[in-house]
Amino acid sequence: MEVDVTTMQTTQRIDLTRMEYKYKIASLGEALGEGLRLAYIDEKPKSQAKGIIVLIHGFPQTSYQYRHVIKPLVSAGYRVVVPDYRGAGLSSKPDDDFRKTTMANDIVLLLDHLSITEPVHMVGHDIGGMIAYAFATRHAERTASLIWGECPLPGTKAHEEDRTIHGVQQFHFLFHSVPDLPEALVSGREELYLSHFFDKVSYNRSAISQADLEYYASMYSRPGALRCAFGVYRAFLTDADENLAWIEKHGKCKVRTLGLSGGNWRHKHAAPDMFKEAHEDGTIEVKELPESGHYVAEENPEGFVEVVLGFVDA
Repeated sequence: MEVDVTTMQTTQRIDLTRMEYKYKIASLGEALGEGLRLAYIDEKPKSQAKGIIVLIHGFPQTSYQYRHVIKPLVSAGYRVVVPDYRGAGLSSKPDDDFRKTTMANDIVLLLDHLSITEPVHMVGHDIGGMIAYAFATRHAERTASLIWGECPLPGTKAHEEDRTIHGVQQFHFLFHSVPDLPEALVSGREELYLSHFFDKVSYNRSAISQADLEYYASMYSRPGALRCAFGVYRAFLTDADENLAWIEKHGKCKVRTLGLSGGNWRHKHAAPDMFKEAHEDGTIEVKELPESGHYVAEENPEGFVEVVLGFVDA
């Protein structure tokens, strides 16, 4: 089943006109007794596509974070698929299971729904990077290439240091993991809370306008959205165990990969060693995007598109 979300009625004020692309909602199966529904954008070039690029967003964002880069990627000849991952944006809000392997399998179901059988170029940012890595390792045969970054992968030294050594800067890793309390404290204050993250880790803060912030806040004000957002973090310890077990049994990721960091944010310092922990030697290239902090696709969209196309076209 596929639904055009622009025809749906909602009791909340959500300005969908801020995204110029049409959302569709795919019903993909059962998630803890409820039908899993993923909202997504699917834009195709006018001629035969050179390939398929899947863009996976992070927190505190939705697929909206890629609003500036979809058109240039399509104009370059690629079909571009951009979902809201489970629990975020216009996708359904399951009660549990935010392991990144589960969220990667959701992408597999979406690709099957779209009858996409060829390997795709996976691009993930922040939480989306964790999902993209899980996809590329567990579904390597469906992955043409991988671009990910701006996230400390669970199971790596960088992730553990963010939880401990950088505890003040990364307070939300632990705060979001506390049962129930974050929802109670943040509910009704979504805009204030989300603005902290944009203020803290942006280099080009003007790239996320007040209207953009309000859009994100409206999405995280939807029923169940905060619970799901924090559930993504509550799964990190399980994610770490799963990643370490996978590497021990199957080895590191062998998919051709670009590790991408914002050139003006501290994660760039830990990124090279983190990528070495997770990827086979000779499969990973590491780059920094200039004039960008954490939110690479929003702070420097032109540079982001150039880097992505330079990698997937190679």
